Amino acid sequence: MNLVVDIGNTLLKLAVFDGGRLVAQQCVGELREETFAGLLGGARAARAVVASTRGEAPAIVEAVRRHTGYLLEFTPATPVPIGNAYLTPATLGRDRLAAAVGAATLYPGRNALIVDFGTAVTLDFVSADGVFRGGCISPGMAMRFRALHEYTAALPLCDATDSAELLGRTTDEAVRLGVMNSLAFEIEGYIARMQGEIEDLCVIFTGGDTNFFAKRIKNTIFANCNLVFWGLNRILEYNASEEHLD
Repeated sequence: MNLVVDIGNTLLKLAVFDGGRLVAQQCVGELREETFAGLLGGARAARAVVASTRGEAPAIVEAVRRHTGYLLEFTPATPVPIGNAYLTPATLGRDRLAAAVGAATLYPGRNALIVDFGTAVTLDFVSADGVFRGGCISPGMAMRFRALHEYTAALPLCDATDSAELLGRTTDEAVRLGVMNSLAFEIEGYIARMQGEIEDLCVIFTGGDTNFFAKRIKNTIFANCNLVFWGLNRILEYNASEEHLD
């Protein structure tokens, strides 16, 4: 079994892969011993990988180390099985690179645009030859709601809506529709521009807020909320073998 630990901006996400299949996953606010027991069934993982988007996390690394015979800390220096054309690789979010590896693993030989709906929304491109080409970052859904509330005197703090209406008839509705529609239109515009420039573009939605937007955006897409898990597992396998030495 492989244990994958993704330390995000707000939650810790864990997954177990067995024989190349994702067999268990869990999101927690704090890592406890019972978390490992529940995921691993009291066994030790053969291998584990820890990746963090919020800086170094030595306590979590050491906790994971106690439950595996091989631990990989995913850092900017870690070899990965795709090329990287980013000009500042040390500043590239580890979740972004892991998602790119996941896309190249699950959709090999495709031009892939990855839209990750997390705390921030990232749009990243992996070319068909297996090279991360770059992308962009903008505020995520919750961040937009919070910004409207905190940077104005009277607007309420709202949350997501499934409504596809264009016009709100109360202030709450106006805020909800404004955030949801503006983010959907932003992504639709980006996809349309990319599709006009890149042939056979595969669009992949991932991240915690994917379900809010997969049904709103009309373009043909693949939705895979576990893309980062798949990428981290591939990076783990790549480094645990001699493949990266070729």
